Amino acid sequence: MPQISDRVQTFTDSVIRRMTRISNKYGAINLSQGFPDFDPPKALTDALIEAAKKGPHQYSITFGASNFRQALAKKQGRAIGRDIDPETEIVVTCGGTEAMMCAMMTICNPGDKVMVFSPFYENYGADAILSGADPIYIPLVPPEYDFDISLVENGFKEGAKAIIVCNPSNPCGKVFSRDELTAIGELAVKYDAYVVTDEVYEHLVYAPYKHTYMSALPGMFDHTITCNSLSKTFSITGWRLGYIIGPAAFIESARKVHDFLTVGAAAPLQEAATAGLLLSDDYYESLNRLYTKKRDHMLEGLDRIGLKHNVPQGTYFIMIDIQEFLDKPQFAGWSDLEFCEWMIKEIGVAAVPGSSFFAEDINRYIRIHFARGEEVLDEALKRLEKLASLRAVPTSDKV
Repeated sequence: MPQISDRVQTFTDSVIRRMTRISNKYGAINLSQGFPDFDPPKALTDALIEAAKKGPHQYSITFGASNFRQALAKKQGRAIGRDIDPETEIVVTCGGTEAMMCAMMTICNPGDKVMVFSPFYENYGADAILSGADPIYIPLVPPEYDFDISLVENGFKEGAKAIIVCNPSNPCGKVFSRDELTAIGELAVKYDAYVVTDEVYEHLVYAPYKHTYMSALPGMFDHTITCNSLSKTFSITGWRLGYIIGPAAFIESARKVHDFLTVGAAAPLQEAATAGLLLSDDYYESLNRLYTKKRDHMLEGLDRIGLKHNVPQGTYFIMIDIQEFLDKPQFAGWSDLEFCEWMIKEIGVAAVPGSSFFAEDINRYIRIHFARGEEVLDEALKRLEKLASLRAVPTSDKV
């Protein structure tokens, strides 16, 4: 058989999606792959019905339907306090996943370096490798997931062309403070580099924390490539609608990459999603209240069971520390992946092994999500109570 490329040998398939497949096989409650189990806003589904009847059903403009880009520019321009030109500063992509891949391929030449915070959403490392770049991993240190800014400067000194900042951060729920983002941004300007942000969870930030847009900081729009998606904000992960916002010179090149990657996002879905982008701020406030309630409900349940966990500042993910179980004889020598597979079969709940997010050799965390209905979350917590019988001493300590 002819050889395939070396680059694909350096990473695995998506562990997150693999956990979903195993969960489906055994009928477990899927708290691994982060998608909601409730409907999008009625404005979107009504608009989708109209689009199904009336179209458009053919290609839209490759880099995004005009009305969709205009609505995006208005919404995000209001968020960052700057007018965004829908004709020159936006490209619409097939989900946030393509947005990040497109951004990386536009920035990177083979052999370039890109910094990635660890833990990281698993696509980032693969994106760097697929675009020919070498990732430099910057640790986010549990339990607070703080980082050493000097390591970021060292990365730029080594020639890093960009740094990827997921804010709020998947998987750990960290919300980068304005001071942290300012420090990163100042270094990017100093070393003439890009900050590539993934802001898909921009509206899922829990009080007292606040979301700061990197591109809104003084002097940062020309150094910021914002990758985003409608998936989590409107509960439409299957619609695959994402976008990149950035300086015109970058977007001009990114549109070329996007054109040859996917041609364009689905035309009828862009038409329908435009209705969501026109919703008032009341929608985003109600969304935040909904997820705040779910987060608090899930954390209270985990405390009741006695599972150690972090308290996410944003996103809908929680990291659980399973070290106390891995220390038990019955799990001796197990990896977090093996523990997750055991949980699916024996506990009936699917989680993601934390090692799939860390560049470091860390084997003690699993990630769950709470973007599910309350009844489903209650059943998941009921099943997780089975873990309590394996614990020597109950505790509700957080990590």
